[in-house]
Amino acid sequence: MKRTTTIPTPPPDAAHTLVPADDAQAGHACADDRNFVTALARGMELLRAFGPQDDYLGNAELSRRTGIPRPTVSRLTYTLATLGYLTYIEATEKYRLGQGAMALGHRYIGGAGIREIAQPLMQSLAFTTDCTVALAMPDRHAMVYLESCQPRGALVIRLAPGARLPMATSAIGRAWLAGLDADHREAALAELARHYGTRWPGVRAGIDRALRDHAGRGFCVAHAEWDRTVSGAAAPLRLAGSSEVLALNIGGAATRLSPEILESNLGPRIRELAETLQARLWQPGGARATARFASAQPDPDTRTHASNA
Repeated sequence: MKRTTTIPTPPPDAAHTLVPADDAQAGHACADDRNFVTALARGMELLRAFGPQDDYLGNAELSRRTGIPRPTVSRLTYTLATLGYLTYIEATEKYRLGQGAMALGHRYIGGAGIREIAQPLMQSLAFTTDCTVALAMPDRHAMVYLESCQPRGALVIRLAPGARLPMATSAIGRAWLAGLDADHREAALAELARHYGTRWPGVRAGIDRALRDHAGRGFCVAHAEWDRTVSGAAAPLRLAGSSEVLALNIGGAATRLSPEILESNLGPRIRELAETLQARLWQPGGARATARFASAQPDPDTRTHASNA
């Protein structure tokens, strides 16, 4: 019988801490920028406040999470609900994300041409290795899953699209950092340093180790770090025609995936997947180009190797 492992929700400072609006503006040097629209920024803060476990949030909770005064929150939520980005539930006097917010996420993935190419190859690798394969983008100090492909194996870790992993201590977050150019990486590291405060030296040591691994092998690994039950390997994915970087990971239960398996088997596989996807995304036509994908047939040697870990 298939068993599903539920990953504990990461602590708030690791995955979903929101910077109060005024602090966010100061940190990004936006407060004195005449082109910066504070009201719009605050509206975006409210949408960001909804985490993967948050079906409904009221104005009081939104105010607490964002640091925006409650009267301002009330006006913003009314406006966002009117535009369809939030849905108001009268019985509970709370809000949930609306169809407008969902549409933006789907348009992002579709517009970049990622899902059409990535999903079949990701699913094939998930079936082959009995591991979860995911694609993620950054959001402040976290990585957010855009796509997650599950295996058929006996032990499955369910992290669905929308799941958040800490950037600094997960393989996928470190791979994203490794994929940035030097200037963007230094800016991201500076933000993480402010976020982690006195804990930063220890966190930075893990990131530096991952950057060296990526430079030498093309992938990063994390064995039972952001969560003691989870291990994975990851590689960056650079989008054509922009400086934008996403990341791919492959992972599962730490009891199955030893450091040796991550480094000798799964790491090279996720690197190869990233290279294949990047080549297809960068070719003329991108996701619109006609391509035949390999069928999702299991590789007995790999499945046995992973399952026996």
